[in-house]
Amino acid sequence: MRKRLLNNLGLKLVSVFMAVAIWFTVVMISNPKDSVTFNNISVNLVNTELLEGEDKLYEVLDNTDRVRVTVEAPRKVINQLRSSDIIAEADVSRLTEVNTIAINCSVLNNAVEISSITSNPDVVRLKVEEKATKWVNVKLNTVGEVAEGHIVYSVSSDQTRMEISGPESVVSEIDHAGLEMDVTGATENVSGNVEIRFYDIEGNLVDNTTDIVKNADNMHMEVKVLATKEVPIEVLATGTPAEGYLITGRVECSPSTVVLAGTTSALADISKITATIDITGESEDEERIINLRSYLDNSIYFADRNFNGRVNAVAHIEPSVERTLAIPGRNIFVQNLPEGFELEFAEGQQTYRLRISGLNAAVSAVEQGAVQGTLDIGAWMRAQNMSELSAGTYEIPLEFNVPGDVKIENEVSARVTIAEADEEDEE
Repeated sequence: MRKRLLNNLGLKLVSVFMAVAIWFTVVMISNPKDSVTFNNISVNLVNTELLEGEDKLYEVLDNTDRVRVTVEAPRKVINQLRSSDIIAEADVSRLTEVNTIAINCSVLNNAVEISSITSNPDVVRLKVEEKATKWVNVKLNTVGEVAEGHIVYSVSSDQTRMEISGPESVVSEIDHAGLEMDVTGATENVSGNVEIRFYDIEGNLVDNTTDIVKNADNMHMEVKVLATKEVPIEVLATGTPAEGYLITGRVECSPSTVVLAGTTSALADISKITATIDITGESEDEERIINLRSYLDNSIYFADRNFNGRVNAVAHIEPSVERTLAIPGRNIFVQNLPEGFELEFAEGQQTYRLRISGLNAAVSAVEQGAVQGTLDIGAWMRAQNMSELSAGTYEIPLEFNVPGDVKIENEVSARVTIAEADEEDEE
């Protein structure tokens, strides 16, 4: 058997080679059919303007516009085909009642012999709905906390409303557009272009907005950040109340403090807000509404945007009361009597009647025994333009030490006799 196999080996190899060559030649001449499959071929939708003309929008479902195309053709043709040679189209004018469109496939060169060409899937499935348009509000929001001692005073954007259009199902779900800016640690204004997002009526983000048409993808947003400072409110009463009445000096203000907002440098010069209330001619408590805004520079704001700057002030007014004090003579002291003179009080002047007036609390607080009177000879002489004192009997006014919130209503004088002192007395 070995001899038979090896006998004429060269001739046998030549025979095999010739057989293969003949088979190849036959195959090349006959050009048998074969097939090839191209994946991920994009389907071109044509005549989409027909839907647009009816104010309708469409969405391709389940990626049915990306198909697998199988071509059957002679092997010579198959070997030359590339995915770029494949054309897949779906004509919208052939849209069915169930919103499907048959896919028509072809190759670029019409002269190429093609036995068959098919796609999988063989239809494009669409979601078709009415086009809707509406205006929505633009809402602004900040995230994060500004630096301590600062507040977000206001937020603004270049638009407060915007027009959107798109599929009715999506547009109807959108309640408003939203802008959001991070202000974490901010001590001054923050601004920039912010992405526009859409939210439903409950504030949830609407995700499927790729088909929504809007005039811009971003919008400019600015956040005003100001320093804050709490200061007291001081209200002063001005003017004179009606005759017989006095201002108590107590003016109540509600609220008694206010938180201001502004730049750090502007707030540094403010320690309090001082306002006034006129009580001229009033005979009872005077209540007024005071607008603090008129006492502040335009660069200063109220930290609470809901506070209108108006505070309620009450100036308390009470009737003036009178009281007569009996000041004993021992409470009268002589001052500045020139040397060489002596002084005696007239007989019968053991007490002096002093009439005082003021608020009831102040007048009642005066202790009669603590009130002292002063007979100032030097002051009296200056008032009389006397350069030298002469002996005689005089009526000289007394001065009394009463509290400053009490008024002396009458002039009290002491009748005294001034004589030159005897030399023996001086010794």
